[in-house]
Amino acid sequence: GLLVESGGGLVQPGGSLSPSCAASGFTFSNYSLSWYRQAPGKARELVASITSTVRSTSYADSVKGRFTISRDNAKNTLYLQMNSLKPEDTAVYYCNARRILNYWGQGTQVTVSS
Repeated sequence: GLLVESGGGLVQPGGSLSPSCAASGFTFSNYSLSWYRQAPGKARELVASITSTVRSTSYADSVKGRFTISRDNAKNTLYLQMNSLKPEDTAVYYCNARRILNYWGQGTQVTVSS
């Protein structure tokens, strides 16, 4: 399986970004999906998750109310809408697909700075 993130970049505080993650090589719709992030010198942390069937979502407290995770099973794509971005959201963002196997993307850099 392969996951490829895109859509990161540089944005000012208060701005928005919407990275996406394209999947191939496995049955995307059967997998629970997540976004993680890792800032320099910090451990990787879970940002948001969405389940495979009922599409129930969950979020880290630090992003609740600002980020929205969604999936399009017809397009094999995972999304993360990020609004009201803060400098502390700066990190490399990774998508993850898990069921029996666990797949990771290569990451996309998000930088929030004025």
